[in-house]
Amino acid sequence: MPEYPVSSPALSRRLLLTAAGAASLGAALSACGGGGSDGGSTSSKPVGQADIDKAMTTPTELTFWTWVPEIAQEIALFEKKYPAIKVKAVNAGQGTPEYTKLRTALKAGSGAPDLVQIEFQAIPTFTITDSLLDLRPYGASALKSQFVDWTWSQVSGSDGEVWAIPQDTGPMGMLYRQDIFDKHGIEVPKTWDEFAEAARKLHKADPDVYLTNLAANQVAAWHGLLWQAGAKPYVTSGKSDITISVDDVVSKKLGAFWGGLAQEGVIGVEPDFTDSWYAALNKGKYATWITGAWGPAFLSGSAKDTSGKWRAAPMPQWDAAKPSAGNWGGSTTAVIRSTKNPIAAALFAQFLNSDAESAKMFATKQFFFPATKALLADASYIGATPAFYGGQKVNEVFAGISAQVDPSFQWPPFLDQVATDWTETVGHSLARKTDTVAALGSWQSRITTFAKSQGFTVKAAP
Repeated sequence: MPEYPVSSPALSRRLLLTAAGAASLGAALSACGGGGSDGGSTSSKPVGQADIDKAMTTPTELTFWTWVPEIAQEIALFEKKYPAIKVKAVNAGQGTPEYTKLRTALKAGSGAPDLVQIEFQAIPTFTITDSLLDLRPYGASALKSQFVDWTWSQVSGSDGEVWAIPQDTGPMGMLYRQDIFDKHGIEVPKTWDEFAEAARKLHKADPDVYLTNLAANQVAAWHGLLWQAGAKPYVTSGKSDITISVDDVVSKKLGAFWGGLAQEGVIGVEPDFTDSWYAALNKGKYATWITGAWGPAFLSGSAKDTSGKWRAAPMPQWDAAKPSAGNWGGSTTAVIRSTKNPIAAALFAQFLNSDAESAKMFATKQFFFPATKALLADASYIGATPAFYGGQKVNEVFAGISAQVDPSFQWPPFLDQVATDWTETVGHSLARKTDTVAALGSWQSRITTFAKSQGFTVKAAP
């Protein structure tokens, strides 16, 4: 499952602008290529074909830190095409544990891998310390059209850098219990107002059941909800300027909505991914789960007692005439700038996630939700009818949601601090059923103070 926060970064005044979009194939393939034994260049020119050919045939071993289970099958596809290049996969932990080890190795100047699996939201915390290799000189820009637009924006820098290759995603939808809805005469809510009314109706009819649970420890879900609502909580510009807007009009609307439902006692607020939470899903305590596209596969393995009772739908909308979506989760493959084999590493990162067979394997073997346009249009994939969801084409539902994710959403370069502060302010208000809107102001103040202490200039929200 996706996780926050990332490890504490050693911040510099160099700030990544994460949402500016990648350069087109015809644009200059420029940026810092890490020097290395297989011909990587530090010039602004793309790597020459002769160097690529040499790297493809020179015996090389790459070390790849990844938490993907059974990834040896995808690696085997790459090694079959490039037999001179061997890839050693190392599970250095998922999310935070891996990032902590990586930052320690980078600081020490030894022990870092050639490549690393990294979640979208963690990219800025490593680009700000110049730890990732810009993949443009190695041909990555040519892959842009293969990936869903918003995913490419997530891996792109302000000057067109390509910091990683998308692997999987988590566009947010709503999984719901059809049997509970039918029992209480509840229609699938199309708007958040309808959702609130359904929450009140359901809990009044059965005090042991809640329409949903908004975990008080889940800053990731909160960001996905902000994303869907059109919020721009973090906007970076220049090298060290950032606008922080986590208590603006949009954020306060979100805070009043969810905080109000928590205070009414018509939604749950218990921590998720705990034994009690799993038990609650199995016994029908919650009638919906607002989750990323990885949720359907996860739920089918975690709530087996409820097989056949769940369905999927888009999240309710703030404006039904202008449907939008947020994202929760997803990861990429990035090359560490210090690698001695940048060309071979770049070849692997690109092949792993863009090769049709490899990408489909991730979707059908590890059940990752795709980042490639081809898979999201593949009839055999989106046409799957899992029994757990009553034969509904769940992948098709989430494929449609993915097309509605805003590509302009940015992440801060100090997400770990943001996450800690959210849990201690907004999350705390949900758990204690106190004023969530007021908690947003505290969150804003704490983040702003931290950013300034790290040398950022915090600009006023427009």
